[in-house]
Amino acid sequence: MIDGVKTKQLKVIPDERGRLMEMLRSDDELFIKFGQVYLTTAYPGVVKGWHYHRKQYDNMVVVKGMMKIVLYDNRQGSKTYGEINEFFVGEHKPMLIHIPPLILHGFKCISEHEAMVINCPTEVYHYHDPDEFRVDPHQNDIPYDWTRRDG
Repeated sequence: MIDGVKTKQLKVIPDERGRLMEMLRSDDELFIKFGQVYLTTAYPGVVKGWHYHRKQYDNMVVVKGMMKIVLYDNRQGSKTYGEINEFFVGEHKPMLIHIPPLILHGFKCISEHEAMVINCPTEVYHYHDPDEFRVDPHQNDIPYDWTRRDG
């Protein structure tokens, strides 16, 4: 696992009315602080990435569909420099992924319908000075190929 990345297996509690799934609690070991909560989606086969933040930690949970979330440690001097983590998460595998600053990350919808991600970052989004830096998903030096591997 990339240094600083943490995961939390999520428990789904179903009953005849529906289901409940806690994602992030202020008493969780990985909770730092609250910035905002937002929803982002991707259509089948769409890649959103790469991007990173300088200050912000992300806490992502896929609540509908399935996503492949990929992280890349590009931090010079990190003990896990160059390491890639790949997570297949969503309806069939509920998990929170805690992503520290400077870790490049992106996701790809791998379900047959739109997938939805809830993110609870530690910082608010500043429209005039965003803590968001992008890298092209395909034309870059990251040793990762987003294509599906059949076999």
